[in-house]
Amino acid sequence: METINLGAAESLPPVDWAAVQEKLDARTKPDADAHNAWTTWLTTLNEDGSPHVTPVGAMWLDGTFWFQTGATRKGRNVARDPRCTVAVSIRNGDVVLEGDAVRVTEPDAVARIAKAWADNGWPVEPDESGTGITAPFNAPMQGPPPWNVYRIEPRSAVVCWGEEPGGLTRFRF
Repeated sequence: METINLGAAESLPPVDWAAVQEKLDARTKPDADAHNAWTTWLTTLNEDGSPHVTPVGAMWLDGTFWFQTGATRKGRNVARDPRCTVAVSIRNGDVVLEGDAVRVTEPDAVARIAKAWADNGWPVEPDESGTGITAPFNAPMQGPPPWNVYRIEPRSAVVCWGEEPGGLTRFRF
């Protein structure tokens, strides 16, 4: 991994990626009393190249974000052009991860991420084929199940770190 200290001009040290991963793994809230504690924002590219930004119930697992979608604009966008960005606030920092959305159809991987979502309160399970997921509810704009599962293959991340001494760092994976 390449680390580029974007805060060097302000004499800030580079951010430690292991510390960022620890907070992502723990799903830390931006603030202990935050009501909207873990909103992830997914940006995909429309056909004309303009950005399409939506909140998603993404899950951080195995060092990357996973999300699901049905026959939606974001689903059509990532099928056509997998480049995307996920942004999330964590305790004392903000993380923007860029990469490619890869559809996951391997039944064991789909079952594993479905269990992770279920363990975090969304009662999801693999569909009959094992290559998608289903649940009694989802965001209304997702359309009916089954929904496709995607993993983001990260290319880079930018982290703005608020913990002393602070920092702004780009990571290239």
